[in-house]
Amino acid sequence: MKAILRRLALASLMLLGAAANAAPDPYQPQPYVRFEHAEWSRNASIYQINTRQFTPEGTFRAAEKQLPRLKELGVDILWLMPIHPIGQQNRKGTLGSPYAVSDYRAVNPEFGTLEDFRHFVAAAHKLGLQVILDWVGNHTAWDSVLFKQHPEWYERDADGKPHPTPWYDWDDIIDLDYSKPALRRYMAESMLYWVRDVGVDGYRVDAAGLTPLDFWEHVSRELRKVKPVFMLAEWESRDLHANAFDASYAWTWWDGLKAIAEGKADASSLNTYYAWNEKFYPNQAYRMLYTTNHDKNAWEGTEFEIFGPAVDSAIVFSFISEGIPMMYNGQEAGNRKRLEFFERDPIAWQPSPYEALYRKLLALKKQNTALWNGQWGASMQQVQNAQPKQVFSFVRQNSKDKVFAVFNLSAKPVQACFKGVRHYGRYRDFSSGEAVSIGAESQLDMAPWSYRIFVQ
Repeated sequence: MKAILRRLALASLMLLGAAANAAPDPYQPQPYVRFEHAEWSRNASIYQINTRQFTPEGTFRAAEKQLPRLKELGVDILWLMPIHPIGQQNRKGTLGSPYAVSDYRAVNPEFGTLEDFRHFVAAAHKLGLQVILDWVGNHTAWDSVLFKQHPEWYERDADGKPHPTPWYDWDDIIDLDYSKPALRRYMAESMLYWVRDVGVDGYRVDAAGLTPLDFWEHVSRELRKVKPVFMLAEWESRDLHANAFDASYAWTWWDGLKAIAEGKADASSLNTYYAWNEKFYPNQAYRMLYTTNHDKNAWEGTEFEIFGPAVDSAIVFSFISEGIPMMYNGQEAGNRKRLEFFERDPIAWQPSPYEALYRKLLALKKQNTALWNGQWGASMQQVQNAQPKQVFSFVRQNSKDKVFAVFNLSAKPVQACFKGVRHYGRYRDFSSGEAVSIGAESQLDMAPWSYRIFVQ
């Protein structure tokens, strides 16, 4: 009996030891990001399509005819604004906002049929393009099928009535209540449907921070069980990147650049953004950079209105900086009008030098590994200069490629002088293609709001 007890005691000690060995070391660093990005996103750029305004017809079939052009331009991920039917009750304008969804499992007849959309997705995939849908998870139209079938899935105000998102003028929508498990299941199954059964490659999530993060983390895990997807959050928060989203908005980057263009700040004001980008965000995070999008264009002005003479530098900056760049449809045509949001207002397509600029930037992004996204690319290293209030300069370099970037973010000409040796090397000038050697004596004469990009 004693022998048996001894053996049991020994077995217990062994199990305790194994458990102790299995416990994670509290001092061992743990990865913050717990999922893998889709391989095809490593050097991808995003192109936003406002289907209503993208073509004269405003349909999926008409948009599909433009896919070869977009492929040749060099974009990779096509983000379509919401494709779902729009509510009638409290509708804004004639056609309403695409963000007032009435049925998550149907297609807006304004754009065509479900079969038309399937055909669009299949044609994009044939060209090697990915398609992500704009998903409006926080709210629906007042007369949505969900409100008719499940009014208990909606938040209520102090009077017990459904309500728009508080403090906003979004009176054409009412907020959902994510404390309801049945709603969460319905939304997750709806998102899975478009990926699994229709073939889309992920989502741009509208107002992502207004819906509980644990929901997005669950849905993203389920979607990635189906296939590699790309998840973009319209929000700015590190927490989104741990388990749910590949990319998030770099709102503060855009705001900072706008303040500089308006003369309210100088180039050194961007240091705070980049300090946080390097120390607070994981290097796997894709932070989306852009000069305009559907909201900015419609409500604040075109990129030409916002950035004025700084617009070209802002565009180039969005591709050369750490982050994933995004274009809004029409930028390659130099579109200079605010597109109507609730009416038909097709883009006036025309030849423009901006097409060549975007083509060059997209090609550079794809070819130069230092400019790739997240952990695939190289982090930005500051190159100190003698004019920090005017000049913003940095290097991105890995074992294969290198880019030295200099921006005069001021309305005055400057002779840029640099410190240290980080930027030394033999390069090709991005704009002219000329060979350039940069060393200790190198200085750059830069016009107001100009840029110089050197590629190695």
